[in-house]
Amino acid sequence: MRGRLLLAAALALACSGAAAQSVPTTFGTIIGNGLLCRDHTDNLYYYNYLVKHFGNWYKHEGGAYWFRTAGASLWNTEISEVMVSDDTSTFIFVGAVAEATPENLEKAIIQQVGTHYTVIDTSAYPVREAKPASRIVYFDTKAKIYCAKFKPLPPVQPPPVRQRLK
Repeated sequence: MRGRLLLAAALALACSGAAAQSVPTTFGTIIGNGLLCRDHTDNLYYYNYLVKHFGNWYKHEGGAYWFRTAGASLWNTEISEVMVSDDTSTFIFVGAVAEATPENLEKAIIQQVGTHYTVIDTSAYPVREAKPASRIVYFDTKAKIYCAKFKPLPPVQPPPVRQRLK
């Protein structure tokens, strides 16, 4: 009986360890490029990717689904959370919380991929923006990086043609 319990505990530990190490090799390509606005921003695509690789979202607030991404990193910086817009937002976006200050995250991105940011305001906590639209903002003592684009409007439908009554 004791042997079975030890085996069950070992299997449970192995499974939980495997889940914690499930950061896909495509994380930098998919999420990193998305955060830099280098790709088409499709919230359903990012949502499905995150559910597949990190499990279900842990909170839904601010017009976004939030995912914990333990063990993930981009630009040699730990990424603790990734969020993706829901359909209530006027924007389609993907964002991430970096375990670094905005200044250090910006330096890491410049060093790794060469993307430069410009400070676009004069506040105590300035917003940094890169072309085409990636932004880095303060998130308490951490950095939040995101790519947000306006949600495309549905195609204009012509009004129905009224048939003449004869």
